[in-house]
Amino acid sequence: MANNATSGDYKSVPNDEQDIVQVKKALATGTGAETAPPQNAMFPILAYCGASILMTVVNKFCLSGRGFSMNFLLLGIQSVVCVICVAVSKKLGLISFRDYDNADAKKWFPISCLLVGVIYTGSKSLQFLSIPVYTIFKNLTIILIAYGEVIWFGGRVTSLTLVSFVIMVLSSIIAAWSDISQSIETLHAAWSATGVIPPDTPALTSRAGYLWMLVNCLTTAAYVLSMRKRIKLTGFKDWDTMFYNNLLSIPVLIVFSLLIEDWGAENLNRNFPPDTRNVLLFAIVFSGAAAVGISYTTAWCVRTTSSTTYSMVGALNKLPVAASGMVFFGDPVNVGSVSAVTTGFIAGIVYAIAKNNQKKEDALRERGDGIIPLHARRP
Repeated sequence: MANNATSGDYKSVPNDEQDIVQVKKALATGTGAETAPPQNAMFPILAYCGASILMTVVNKFCLSGRGFSMNFLLLGIQSVVCVICVAVSKKLGLISFRDYDNADAKKWFPISCLLVGVIYTGSKSLQFLSIPVYTIFKNLTIILIAYGEVIWFGGRVTSLTLVSFVIMVLSSIIAAWSDISQSIETLHAAWSATGVIPPDTPALTSRAGYLWMLVNCLTTAAYVLSMRKRIKLTGFKDWDTMFYNNLLSIPVLIVFSLLIEDWGAENLNRNFPPDTRNVLLFAIVFSGAAAVGISYTTAWCVRTTSSTTYSMVGALNKLPVAASGMVFFGDPVNVGSVSAVTTGFIAGIVYAIAKNNQKKEDALRERGDGIIPLHARRP
């Protein structure tokens, strides 16, 4: 097998091996071609969707234990597993990324700290909110990032993109209304039955979940916008970013875990009950490996289809991810929750179409195909 086929000898490689070479090239750089042969596209699309659903469900399982409070420890274990996986993959020649460098680490460390904030607040919000509500509210991050790009990078928001934002906000309102109504019903039922409101009643915990979700959206937008600037300084590719993000976040997560979290025997037994400890630890390790799987399947999906198809798959993927919470965790299935998921699903499709149209317009403008810019572009 020609693992290191160059552009000169690539055509001499048999078709099956050409696909393997293409996959390895895409995985090594974390990028994919805009156009690619359509054959066998169903497999990478299904793999990407499966990896996304698996990651969300496993994380929800890890965080849904009664009174789980050691989020920093969980995230630290996941980061360690992720670093080990990408290092082994590099050793096997499946992927390629630059070796560790102190200068790059110093430049990237602030981004890793922001990432710690993103994954911690995300884990806290997922701990308190159902998967459908969490998935829908993540859409609001797209709005923050879009307008951040307008302010700092001279981006623009088209009319169709604005329509998708309105639908996203509408879906979030429906989701919140449905979730709060369900929580009130649960609270009323508990009060009627026992005259006591348990501290873990959804009506009480969901308020904390929405607060964590708000912080997560703000932190995620700051992380993405800051990373965009930092990538220009370091020249990182996707696998470089994954390696440095996880490696540099490990000491931060460990320090915060030791300083903030309770490492007493009683709390450890509460977070990792003896009867489910092995299953829970396996799930945490598996979720760390699943993060690598998402990057792997993302590169594969883009390589075998196109960026347009990939963006549409990402939009359509919100529906099965939200449905997975209803199937695996008994999240409410009612008119409100289904309407919220459907509206969020439509918002994702409209946004994907708007971004693809905008990309085509920008490409035409760059080539100067008779299009006169309506405003000056920032340098």
